[in-house]
Amino acid sequence: MEQKDTFNNANGGGYAPSHYGADDPEAVSKKDKALILTIIIILLVIAALAVIGFLFIKPQPDTVQGQGDATEIRISGKLPGRVRDIYVEEGQRVHAGDTLVHIVSTLVDAQYDQAEAMEQAAQAANAKVNAGARVQIIRSAEDVWKQAQAATGIARKTYERMEALFQKGVVSAQKRDEAKAAYDVAKSGESAARNAWELTKSGAQKEDKEASSAMVKVAKAGVSKANALLEDQYLTAPFDGEVTVIYPHVSELVATGAPVMTLQKDDHWAVFNVRETLLKDIEVGSKLKVRIPALDKDTVMEVFYIKDLGTYANWQATKATGDYDARTFQIKARPASPVKNFRPGMSVIYLGVEK
Repeated sequence: MEQKDTFNNANGGGYAPSHYGADDPEAVSKKDKALILTIIIILLVIAALAVIGFLFIKPQPDTVQGQGDATEIRISGKLPGRVRDIYVEEGQRVHAGDTLVHIVSTLVDAQYDQAEAMEQAAQAANAKVNAGARVQIIRSAEDVWKQAQAATGIARKTYERMEALFQKGVVSAQKRDEAKAAYDVAKSGESAARNAWELTKSGAQKEDKEASSAMVKVAKAGVSKANALLEDQYLTAPFDGEVTVIYPHVSELVATGAPVMTLQKDDHWAVFNVRETLLKDIEVGSKLKVRIPALDKDTVMEVFYIKDLGTYANWQATKATGDYDARTFQIKARPASPVKNFRPGMSVIYLGVEK
């Protein structure tokens, strides 16, 4: 005992508490019991919270979010040329018929002048064909016919005298035959002169007139084609709306059909992509309660379009059995009444079907 006391004195006297507790089995047992009790209490609290959550906390429905949309068209024309003037700005509102841009093309202008000159030439030629020969030519042909008539009359009288003298035996048969031949030639000449006069008086043949008329139509078609191109030198707004994008600048070249600007129509709607499980209460004509967060506004929209988006947009089943793939449908709905400042691209939250 004296050696133990000396050892303890060397360490400051007395017994170290830690050393004493580590060797006490009763103290170790109390600590283990307290730890186990604490763990049990924590597990009971967690279980109680889980039961309370299962019984009283209902899962929130899935949020269906869509977005605003509107009809947009690209303004373009058939006339290739250079932009001379742009009369509107991006973001400006326009009305149907307002002039948007002026495009010029010296090449098409030259084609129009050429086509117009060809039309004038064709019309002049057609007028000449329809008018027939000039009055002087007709009168000249008539004079030739009258001369042929006079010659025929003289030849006929000469033949008749020769025939009478032949019957009396005064002239020979040869003289009578020569007079007869001269008379026949005179009649043929009169007939030819008459035909020439009638042809000159009647003018060109039917086929010539039809061909001339067809050439006039071809020339007019060329003018119409050039006019059709020049009609698009001034592009106008087809409806009321807002200019959203202007592509070229003044003095830049634009090709045939190239877009000049984009015009957005005042026919806004919302687009939703939903699972088919949400369609049991939705049909064309249904009233949807929605919220537009950007405007902090609740409103009502009417469904006017429902369409399947195809198998590529299916919602895949999460269970191996007892579940099925849900197809995705696109729904479009218009505001039942105008919504001020509602613009394409704004988020629209589906709240449910209005009863």
